[in-house]
Amino acid sequence: MSEYIVIGAGLAGAATAWRLAQRGQDVTLLERTAPANPYGSSHGSARIFRYAYPSELYTGLVIRSKPLWDELERENGARLIEPTGALDHGSVNDPVGLARVLDALGIEHELLPEAEAGSRWPQYRFDGEVLYHPGAGVLDARNTVEALVRLAAATGRVRLLTNWTVSSIERRTGRGFRVESTVGDVVEGEKVVVAAGPWLPTLLDSLALPAGFIHSLPSFEVREEQAFHFPYRDADASGAPYPAWPTFMHENKTVDIYGLPGGRDAGYHGLKIAHFNGGPVIPSILDRTGQIRPEARQRARDYVKEWVPGVEPESYAEATCMFTSTPSSDFLIDEAEGIVVLSACSGRGAKFAPLLGELAADLATGAGTVPDEFRAGHHSRRAAA
Repeated sequence: MSEYIVIGAGLAGAATAWRLAQRGQDVTLLERTAPANPYGSSHGSARIFRYAYPSELYTGLVIRSKPLWDELERENGARLIEPTGALDHGSVNDPVGLARVLDALGIEHELLPEAEAGSRWPQYRFDGEVLYHPGAGVLDARNTVEALVRLAAATGRVRLLTNWTVSSIERRTGRGFRVESTVGDVVEGEKVVVAAGPWLPTLLDSLALPAGFIHSLPSFEVREEQAFHFPYRDADASGAPYPAWPTFMHENKTVDIYGLPGGRDAGYHGLKIAHFNGGPVIPSILDRTGQIRPEARQRARDYVKEWVPGVEPESYAEATCMFTSTPSSDFLIDEAEGIVVLSACSGRGAKFAPLLGELAADLATGAGTVPDEFRAGHHSRRAAA
């Protein structure tokens, strides 16, 4: 019997399995299809790694996460984050406030007038002052999941079961858990970590969680985000985009959008654009369509026509991705009677992946704790406030 069962082999679940195995624990890792599959939130080759947050909590967690990424890259033998730098602009995004947080935590950055930023990055148009921090980059989500799973398996302590759909978790008489699949297969373990991403809301009624704990959980909103790649207008002799393309966040009273250099999935020759929380809310992951909405495509085209002169305004690659969010946009990482729930990354979990695995492993083994903001009780108190 494996000592730990981890449900979900996406970024968070794979990182948890890796961390538990490093600590000498035996793990069964369950995945309903295959790691980094396109039906969850951990697929694709281009996600933003950045330090700029309005909260010192999250910027501090990125700082904690970076050495873990360095460790993962060393063990993987290949880079997982490509450095690009990042730009923030727009009145709601508040570059001055973001700069204040970066300054307090010692992160290298510049605060630039709009005209100066426009001279340095003419492929963009800017909306007021601009924050630039060079430590940001683009991470490859699929390669990261594959590296985590491979390294976890190499310890000899992790058993990966794919095409394994959980139907129920039951407490065993005395101690531990019995997890059953939809086809009647069974695994048993002392403790369970649920890292099911957008599948969590559909699993809640099947988990052996105390009623009081379930009552304290936040509501979950599942969205089918819409992402578009627009081709670069210019490239240097090597075919790489020229000039360099930092990632960006642009938010004012009418716009909330992000962009980053597209990765392997889009042939490396275009900019990935998406409106944050711009996709439709769906009742559950089972209602995912995988379809791009024409109005989302048009909105992305209109945006790049106005704000990104460095790309052609016709998208050449499109994709959907699942976002699972809490009302406060905070993570949910908590434990109740032997079950750790790790979910609701609110569209920003990828950059924290190795740290999320460490935090979940800490809770599961009793070796550490997590910030109060991520506890279920904190979410319920915020909802009542």
